[in-house]
Amino acid sequence: MRVNILIGGKAGQGINKVSEIVSRVLTGSGYYTFNYRDYPSLIRGGHNFNVLSVSDARVGSVESKLDIVVAMDDKTVELHKGELKKDGIVIMFEEFKSLGRNLNIALSGALIKILGIDLSVLIEEIKSQFKESDEAVVAAEKGFESQEKKFDFKKLGGEIEIMHGSKAVALGAVESDIDLYLAYPMTPATGVMHELAARQYDGKFMVFQPESEVATVNAGLGASFAGAKVMIGSSGGGYDLMTEGLSLQGISEIPLVVYLASRPGPGTGVPTYSLQNDLDVALRGGHGEFPRVVIAPGDPIECVGSVNECMYLSEKFGCLSILLSDKHLAESEFSFDKKCYDKKVSKLLKVDVIRKIPGEGIVKASSYEHDADGNTSESAELCRKNADARVAKYGKIKKECEKFEMVKLYGPKDAKNLVIGWGSTKSVILDALDSIDGSIKNGKGDWKFLQVLYMKPLSSKIREEIEKVSEGGGNVILVEQNVTGQLGRLIREKTGLKLNNRILKYDSRPFYCDELKEELLKF
Repeated sequence: MRVNILIGGKAGQGINKVSEIVSRVLTGSGYYTFNYRDYPSLIRGGHNFNVLSVSDARVGSVESKLDIVVAMDDKTVELHKGELKKDGIVIMFEEFKSLGRNLNIALSGALIKILGIDLSVLIEEIKSQFKESDEAVVAAEKGFESQEKKFDFKKLGGEIEIMHGSKAVALGAVESDIDLYLAYPMTPATGVMHELAARQYDGKFMVFQPESEVATVNAGLGASFAGAKVMIGSSGGGYDLMTEGLSLQGISEIPLVVYLASRPGPGTGVPTYSLQNDLDVALRGGHGEFPRVVIAPGDPIECVGSVNECMYLSEKFGCLSILLSDKHLAESEFSFDKKCYDKKVSKLLKVDVIRKIPGEGIVKASSYEHDADGNTSESAELCRKNADARVAKYGKIKKECEKFEMVKLYGPKDAKNLVIGWGSTKSVILDALDSIDGSIKNGKGDWKFLQVLYMKPLSSKIREEIEKVSEGGGNVILVEQNVTGQLGRLIREKTGLKLNNRILKYDSRPFYCDELKEELLKF
């Protein structure tokens, strides 16, 4: 069973609160939810909407057709009525206009009634969120009484958690004993700064906003040089400003972790939407040649583990570690079995500062080529020797990374067709393949999915899987949200294998599950 619900209105009307309340009620009843947020770059007004997908099985995407529209203004119906299924339901706002700020609570009550969930469950959730809840409870009751039951969401077992990518990145940093997080605000990276700032006193670490991205990277290197475990964050345009500092990291070998939450570009692009178009700059941003790690998780649980691996590798090898995300992963709300999260946290690596730091002796870090003692040199022999050492260190990093899950394979190992993707496309690919023949859920069928987590270094298993399927006469299909197929180009660069079958979406909106299914079935 799967239901797709759109909640729409103007910025400031409490659209996110409707999604939050209903999601918590549903997950508390044992259902999985996925919540996608769509909004323009406006503080108030405009048209904003969330699409909440609900299922009794794992769900990580939304569909193009809607079962229910919750309209907080007339424009929502005008824009989305064509997306409703034939038997779709519209919940209108007019009846509840007199409730003022509690309009969204009344609409939550109406939606809960249609889904067939008991009113007492909703009231319990409202009381847990609002200290002065009397008016909200009355509004919820009024909304509930206005509708008829259409679905039957009976209580299921299981303990389901809800988390967005920004929170998961923050938790990964906290669990890795971060000392300092530095960032200059930029959508969609800002969410991590807010999450960490709310935890800094209990966690005994610091969050600070310097005056610019240039200041951020340089302050981060300074703090790391002094012995702190540091992560900095930004989005595309801010990351561009940081790249000179990243090159300083490359030659000074001061550990540094960077959170890069990409958004559509060039320039300002469409700042509140999502694309996977910053892989190239993550792989190559900065001048000169120096080792780095680039990891692109696909869901919140992977975000927690990937941050931990970034911090571990950066400290162990004195390298640059980049965690690559995007708006869709950062701000969408995923659900999962709590046991999965607890299991991931229990296996996190301990991040230790094992290098010599100031106060323990003389420590030098230079932006020039230098000898083993940190003394500046322009010796031709030393230049060559240091360049060789940086390449050799990359080899050691790659060997260490092979201990981790650099790629993940879903579905039957001998499946005829292979889909390759990365980052936030993970969950929609899994949903699409399951909707075709249940390959992922049942482990039987014609489809499998290779998720690439480590973009640099790149796993040798990618070549193996591509060759296995190609030699068997099957299809290898690349799925990405960018114009040029950046992962495909990277794979060709490293393996010599060209991926001709490509499904690329670059309108700054994520794939719909049914849309991707239709495209896959063309092969």
